[in-house]
Amino acid sequence: MAITKTSGALALSEIQTEFGGSNPISLSEYYAGGSNVSSGTTDGDGNAIPSSGAIDISDFYDTSAAVSITRGVFAGSMGPSDTIVYITIQSAGNATDFGNLTDDRGYAGAVTDQTRGVFAGGYYGEVIDYITVASTGNATDFGDLTVGRYQASGCANETRGVFCGGRVGSSNVNYIDYITIQSTGNATDFGDLGASRGGNGACDNLTRGVISCGYEGTSNSNRIEYITIASAGNATDFGDATVARRQLASVDNLTRGVTAGGYSSSNTNIMDYVTIASTGNATDFGDLTVSGNSNGGLDDRSRGVFGGGSNRGNVMDYITIASTGNATDFGDLTESDYGQAGLSGGS
Repeated sequence: MAITKTSGALALSEIQTEFGGSNPISLSEYYAGGSNVSSGTTDGDGNAIPSSGAIDISDFYDTSAAVSITRGVFAGSMGPSDTIVYITIQSAGNATDFGNLTDDRGYAGAVTDQTRGVFAGGYYGEVIDYITVASTGNATDFGDLTVGRYQASGCANETRGVFCGGRVGSSNVNYIDYITIQSTGNATDFGDLGASRGGNGACDNLTRGVISCGYEGTSNSNRIEYITIASAGNATDFGDATVARRQLASVDNLTRGVTAGGYSSSNTNIMDYVTIASTGNATDFGDLTVSGNSNGGLDDRSRGVFGGGSNRGNVMDYITIASTGNATDFGDLTESDYGQAGLSGGS
């Protein structure tokens, strides 16, 4: 439904209609992370609903209740393939057919507002297309990236999706561009990464996007940078990953971001993590069940799932993001391949 007001009078009853709760109404019931408002909920500009301290009715302008995230979607591969499959994130098992992308491609970037999933670019073009995560069916054309590229990573708040870096032919690029997820149209320039790099991973806490590693020049990078998703501009230094590598995947629980796999001097099973709201170097998390690169990642803000990848075949494995440790087998994708894009959502 969403609260669409951005100014003027806003009644407590309107907040209750969107987020739930019982009478008598108290504004203190609506701290983020409480019984009515999910942790990390933001307004349309990406500003977080307070989780403690001062809270005001104006904090709820242009907000909506969080979707229950239950479904994960992996799309495309370097077959090339247009296959889209889905899983139920909290239930281990094999993937099920969802539909098809608008064209065959791998290494697309992916973003989601948990209702709509958007896939951008890929090895064979600049196209952006979208799906409704809670339903099944084929993707629909959305528009085009500012520059066609592959191996870009995606991060998002509940309004805006941002695509970071990538490769054009054999060259890495520093481009960052963005879309409004619930509209359609071409992407718009956002700013630049600190260096041209493709094959990076990205996670977010709905306010900040964190971009990790990649292929920089002719070398693997351990560079980590961040952006503020609601504000266009260039990326800022965050810290360093535990190992320089490229073609990896990231997941998050809005507090912690975990980056997994990739290619260093060989395929790796490394996972490391950062605290998204702070800056600093990454810390070891554990190991994937199988080493590999070019895998996809998705999460429900509790469990992260990594699917496919070079040397990994059709393997999917999962972690509990809040806990460190090695990954556990989840099930199998419908195809053995690499270059999958992952995103999640629900109804």
